[in-house]
Amino acid sequence: MHPPAALYSLHFWVRYSLAEYIRFMWEHGGYLIRRRRIGWPMGIYLRIKSTLAAALHFVLLQRGRRTYEFTIDQHGIVRTSDTGVTLIGWDDVARIRTYTNGFMMVLKRGTLPIPFRCLNAKEVDAMKGIAEARAAGELQMRATA
Repeated sequence: MHPPAALYSLHFWVRYSLAEYIRFMWEHGGYLIRRRRIGWPMGIYLRIKSTLAAALHFVLLQRGRRTYEFTIDQHGIVRTSDTGVTLIGWDDVARIRTYTNGFMMVLKRGTLPIPFRCLNAKEVDAMKGIAEARAAGELQMRATA
C-alpha cells in the first residue's frame, strides 16, 4: 500500500459556497473541453453551459445548506450528510485532479470537489499521496483484492 494511503485517514467537513462550487466546475469544464479537443467558440459555449447547469443543480439541490462529512482512506471515500451516507470505492474513482481551490475527484458518474480550505498542510500532502497512489493503480488493486 502506498504510504500516504495507508498511514492517513482523512476526516473533515465541507460546506460549499455557490461561488466556490462554480469555480470548481469552471475549471473542470475547461479540463474536459481541452481533453476532448473542442475548439473556440464551441468550447467556451460548452464551458459556460456546463458551469451554469452545475450551478443550477447546486441551488436546486440546496447543496449550500448541507454540511458534508468526509472520511477518505485506503478503502475508499465515505460522504455523510443529512440526506444519507455515500460509499465510494477506489474502483469508482477515475482520477483525482488538482485545481486552484482544491482537489476534484472524478468519479465514473460525477465529481466530488474537495476544497483546500478544509484540509491542513499534512492532509493536503496526504491527499496528494493518495492521488499519486490512485494514479498508479495501487488503491484500485488493493480495494478489489
